[in-house]
Amino acid sequence: MINFEKFTLKNGLKVIVHKDESTPIVAFNLLYNVGARDENENQTGFAHLFEHLMFGGSVNIPNFDEPLQKVGGTNNAFTSNDITNYYITLPKDNLETAFWLDSDRMLSLAFTNKSLEVQRNVVIEEFKQNYLNQPYGDVWLLLRPLAYQKHPYKWATIGKEISHIENATMDDVKAFFYKHYLPNNAILTIAGNVETAKIKELCEKWFENIPSGKTTERSLPKEPIQTEERRLKVERDVPANAIYKAYKMCDKKHQDYFTTDLLSDILALGKSSRLYKSLVKDQKLFSEISAFISGSFDNGLLTISGKLLDGISFEDAEQSILNELKIIKSESIKSEELTKVKNKIESTSKFSETSVLNKAMNLSFAELLGDANDVNLEVDKYQKISANDIKRVANEVLLESNCSTLIYSKKS
Repeated sequence: MINFEKFTLKNGLKVIVHKDESTPIVAFNLLYNVGARDENENQTGFAHLFEHLMFGGSVNIPNFDEPLQKVGGTNNAFTSNDITNYYITLPKDNLETAFWLDSDRMLSLAFTNKSLEVQRNVVIEEFKQNYLNQPYGDVWLLLRPLAYQKHPYKWATIGKEISHIENATMDDVKAFFYKHYLPNNAILTIAGNVETAKIKELCEKWFENIPSGKTTERSLPKEPIQTEERRLKVERDVPANAIYKAYKMCDKKHQDYFTTDLLSDILALGKSSRLYKSLVKDQKLFSEISAFISGSFDNGLLTISGKLLDGISFEDAEQSILNELKIIKSESIKSEELTKVKNKIESTSKFSETSVLNKAMNLSFAELLGDANDVNLEVDKYQKISANDIKRVANEVLLESNCSTLIYSKKS
């Protein structure tokens, strides 16, 4: 059980405080309700660009990292299609440094041409290195637009193409910042050996004078229901053939989200899972295989991916996956198999609660989705799932008419 208290500042900043007396380290997690799905289709990659720009100096503080390092702190950030998350860990006695640093960049970035050029080049290099020049790097640049026709999940967090970041002007960047990086579009979570009264005092001192902005109701184009299978075959300079099958699934708030997550675990979590035992160990068709869900706030994907062993045809490999899916859709799962994956979920959850940073992040995500207390209900939601629930969801999700398949062939 993660206990916490909540309050909201006059400018709309939501604050969550979790007291953990077991550690001298405090986690300071600032979540902004903006991700790649909030971008203009002709100006993608901006949320990710800001992940970098936020470390390029703010209005009163030219260097973010240096003062933090001096007080024994570390920081980082990540962007997804749904959110942008910044976090700091530092000793309790130096906690106010985090308030000083993060409130200044929420107030305004420095917006210097030098910072924009430096971070633009970093992002462009990352795009080339991780997505264009790395084996299998462009998989999601291909699979997303295949699976999504309307919804902005059709582009990856890095963006659709390099030119969108190359052509970003200072005015474009400022407009994106003042639209999304607002106190009333953020959740601050502090976890550690702290007192709520003290945190409130620090929040009022450093954050409350930052003006709130006008947040617009998110109105994203709804993805039409997929009614026929989609396929794409590409040839690349890679060491092994690979196959990716992406099935549409529900959003993160839906009651079937946890069932779909368990379904993916039964299929391919660990060496005792169905796909690994059958297709890697017994039939020796794949060198590796996995199944995972995207965890998206809107309708997501359950993806099955595998690398084929030499000499195995794409037809045989894909048919072997379909055979396993047919079994899980037609036969009841044994209670021991279901209990095993539920126990793994529970142990992972318990282990994550040993980290104040994990707890701070999880509280932030849950609050954004509706209620921070949902972090305390997740394990029970998994435990209540029955074998019939798994079978029902498998029959609803694992349909070829609901699937986008990427055949990723090595050059012959």
